[in-house]
Amino acid sequence: MNIGDKIPERLGIDQHGNEIKSSDFRGRKIVLYTYPKANTPGCTAEACSLQAHKAELEAQGYAIVGVSKDKQETQLKFATAQGLEFPLIADTSTELLQALGSWGEKVACGRKTVGTIRTTYLVNEEGIVERIMGPKEIKTKIHGEQILDAIK
Repeated sequence: MNIGDKIPERLGIDQHGNEIKSSDFRGRKIVLYTYPKANTPGCTAEACSLQAHKAELEAQGYAIVGVSKDKQETQLKFATAQGLEFPLIADTSTELLQALGSWGEKVACGRKTVGTIRTTYLVNEEGIVERIMGPKEIKTKIHGEQILDAIK
């Protein structure tokens, strides 16, 4: 996925079993973020930062959608435990992660592995990617603030 590309129509199934499509957000912008694993320190910090800034992001016209390889039940437990009020896609097949370019080789704890690459896509009202924030740019504890700074 590159700047100027359209995100896929079918995003997947969220923590509540709802099918989420990009057309569900027609006329709204999306913070579409991918994260490696629910209930881990970095991913929890990132999700909580986004939740803490949800009202400000909504005021700027953005909805938040998270995506990871976690199962639907895991996403529901994560959302419930952290008070997350936005969809978390359970992409167990990695179909969406691959389409976004957020699935691949990475270095974790000094060793190469294949998995989800932490990435945030800022998507406009037409479903077009306007900005991509990669893993080296993302600071999980302040990611909501980073996004607000980026869209001003």
